[in-house]
Amino acid sequence: MAEPRTVRENANALNSEQIAALLPHRYPFALVDRILDYEPGQWAIGRKCVSRNEEFFCGHFPGQPVMPGVLILEALAQTGAVAALSVPENKGKLALFGGIKNARFRKQVTPGDVLTLHCELVEQRGPVGIGKASAYVDGKCAATAELTFVLTEANTEA
Repeated sequence: MAEPRTVRENANALNSEQIAALLPHRYPFALVDRILDYEPGQWAIGRKCVSRNEEFFCGHFPGQPVMPGVLILEALAQTGAVAALSVPENKGKLALFGGIKNARFRKQVTPGDVLTLHCELVEQRGPVGIGKASAYVDGKCAATAELTFVLTEANTEA
């Protein structure tokens, strides 16, 4: 994985309401609390504050709470989706998982941790793209993966 980007002085930041306007995810699957900086169509840096009150800690694991790796990957994918869906021509689309390669979990994520999520979109052919993603806690790498996504039209019937 490449070194993570740093937040720029004049950052493009998004709060939770602005993220909700781009992504369809809602509680309990809205896993990005804030976007610290992003460049539409290129990359995003997000933040997830991990709380003891997260529902998944009830069963993963009682007495030794650990954030499931698949949810770390989902948070990374949502961060990348902000970069992909912030491009005007992708407004209103969905970014679905197409695949996950080389996922590695290097550090347990526990209540009280703050995940810094990095995703850089490195390739796109039509609706299919690839993001290189990494998650950090206190500057230490917690997880890395290569995420494949597919952009599709959202079903507007509710």
